[in-house]
Amino acid sequence: MTKAKQAEAYFSNSFNCSQSVFTPFGTELGIPEDHCLKAACAFGGGMGRQQLTCGAVTGAMMALGLHFGKAMGDDDAKKKETYAKTLSLFSSFVAKHGTVNCRELMNGLDMNDPEDMKKIEELDLHRNLCTGYVMDAVEITEELIKG
Repeated sequence: MTKAKQAEAYFSNSFNCSQSVFTPFGTELGIPEDHCLKAACAFGGGMGRQQLTCGAVTGAMMALGLHFGKAMGDDDAKKKETYAKTLSLFSSFVAKHGTVNCRELMNGLDMNDPEDMKKIEELDLHRNLCTGYVMDAVEITEELIKG
């Protein structure tokens, strides 16, 4: 199963966008599934449901950090490479969707407002919009990892 399909399966099973994007990458590198899901949980809904940076994007950033990030004893070039990959991620995601801002991606609706949340549910935006954001974030990340 592709990472995009794995991410879609997580998302359709009530995991948030960040968990869904990060977990296929983390488990591939040997991080236990539950650890991936827990680590990414707070990033869903645009950073703890604040609707800031899209959780699919933050999950992708964590995946890029796992692949390229600076660890103990590493040269600062690893950090620079990670930042460059992150800029490419943002650029590609914005080119495709116009923004990385969760609220904007959700048609300006506020998840924390009961009336807006009702509209989100009626329009099934998580399935109709967010599933695509999750899959696109995974695909962009895969391309960036391939180089």
